[in-house]
Amino acid sequence: MDLHTVGTAALAYLGDAVIELMVRERLVAAGYSSSKALNARALDFVRASAQAQAMERLLPHLDEEEDGAFRRGRNIGHTNTPKRATVAEYRNATGMEALFGYLHAKGAHGRAAELFAIAYPDLSEKTL
Repeated sequence: MDLHTVGTAALAYLGDAVIELMVRERLVAAGYSSSKALNARALDFVRASAQAQAMERLLPHLDEEEDGAFRRGRNIGHTNTPKRATVAEYRNATGMEALFGYLHAKGAHGRAAELFAIAYPDLSEKTL
């Protein structure tokens, strides 16, 4: 995938799936087994408000390139927002998704895992 030709909205779309997968992997590894419990618990981490809080934890740890991916995602022209999030939360969540989409497309899976652990310290296998 050529990162120079992929649009920011597409990276955010990809990043949404990357974050969702990482959350699901942690929940399954923690022993959650029913789909009802898995879905309910996953929402605690993938809601826009939760992603915005996670992004606040990440910002000091980003290099210049990663910060640029986040800012491009955050600045996408949004036409709607979820019912349970402010515009600022939604924008920051989209920025986080663009960041993780960028890292995935770049093949920086180790870095994505490192940032995920910082973003969601409560989602480590030890604390679930």
